[in-house]
Amino acid sequence: MGLKKVHHIAIICSDYEKSKAFYTEVLGLDIIREVYREERQSFKLDLALNGEYIIELFSFPNPPKRPSRPEAMGLRHLAFGVEDVEKEKSRLEKLEVEVEDIRTDEFTGKRFTFFADPDDLPIELYEE
Repeated sequence: MGLKKVHHIAIICSDYEKSKAFYTEVLGLDIIREVYREERQSFKLDLALNGEYIIELFSFPNPPKRPSRPEAMGLRHLAFGVEDVEKEKSRLEKLEVEVEDIRTDEFTGKRFTFFADPDDLPIELYEE
């Protein structure tokens, strides 16, 4: 197939300004490009992590809700590698983001935790 890497992840949000603030101010992703597509009544925000393009954040009028819990079929979560999961959990909690208790992966011994974006999409922090 010739696959080289994951190019990007597309996320459709319900409240563009709220999600934009979450992904840029809370998670600290950098804005590469932001455009409003009049014909689709849609914003498209390209976001980078450490200079690498990773997320397209879209807004559309009245997107249907996607079931997430309990474990619905489909994409399960978005995971970010971090050096210190406890430190990042504490930082998120100071920003009033609800974060689950830290758990340990029974196979790798690595620590991880979950929290949610403004649309309740699950995001994982996994200690590298």
